[in-house]
Amino acid sequence: MKKASVISIGAYEPKKILSNFDLEKMVETSDEWITKRTGIKTRHIADKNELTSDMATKAALLAISRANLNPNEIDAIICATITPDYFCMPSTACKIAANLGLIGISAFDISAACSGFIYALNLAKALVESGANKNVLIIGAEKMSAIVDWSDRTTCILFGDGAGAAVISQRDDNHIIDIHTASDGSKSNLLITPGFAIKNPPNQANLDSRLNFIHMSGNEVFKIAVQTLTNDVVHILEKNNISSDNVDLFVPHQANLRIIDAVKQRLNLKDEQCVLTVQKYGNTSSASIPMALNDAYENGRLKNGSLVLLDAFGGGFTWGSALLKFGGN
Repeated sequence: MKKASVISIGAYEPKKILSNFDLEKMVETSDEWITKRTGIKTRHIADKNELTSDMATKAALLAISRANLNPNEIDAIICATITPDYFCMPSTACKIAANLGLIGISAFDISAACSGFIYALNLAKALVESGANKNVLIIGAEKMSAIVDWSDRTTCILFGDGAGAAVISQRDDNHIIDIHTASDGSKSNLLITPGFAIKNPPNQANLDSRLNFIHMSGNEVFKIAVQTLTNDVVHILEKNNISSDNVDLFVPHQANLRIIDAVKQRLNLKDEQCVLTVQKYGNTSSASIPMALNDAYENGRLKNGSLVLLDAFGGGFTWGSALLKFGGN
């Protein structure tokens, strides 16, 4: 039986770059403090009129081209995002489909925060291997700058904008080996955008309380993320009888260099096995992993047959890991 394979990758980052030195002029912080705590040096920020669907479409077109497909050969689109163009409808995926000139295909969003791309990958794998779809386009796209409180020095330093996309299709080899996703909603208050939805509607009091921005308990999230991710990646490797020595590329969610280093050390991974983009993009939530994969691809590190380990942790809480052999050229 043919299995699902990641046959291409693409990404887009906005032109505007916001450096740590720029942030020094906006809030009480410093390049030294940000770099030491997070590893982040710069992040890309979308233009005022640049929507999540706009960035996603540009990443999607690149991924489709690299898959040697035409847009009309895509028969499903899954967009992972926590910064959709619209509150409820239409979905960002529907906007992307329209931008690509596609009518009559399945298109929907999922919300799993920073784990969104792995969640989307899991769904695409199931759709392709069941025979329901032939070529599934998955996208992680975020305009995090729209939900960041730029007066909050604890969160505004962390996030950036961008999009990453991949095409999932059937192949005889170099397939997706295994995916694991999970959640724990009991700790959702530790990383949350409280407004504006049913619980906290957009009234003046909630506007004044700035509930439409990210609220995060950083220390607690850090501790839980390190423990959860370490356990998850160890489990998926052991389950599939794969040694970390055999992993060609470890592509973690790019949230914080200290989290990445903690997981890397637990797995005894070498620096040359790891893909790091947090220093130039910051945390782009669901776009983080595909943007990092694209960076590795464009630098010649991600090749046909490369054994890749992915892991992510995000608000919800959600987390996930994946093992795959890259099927692109």
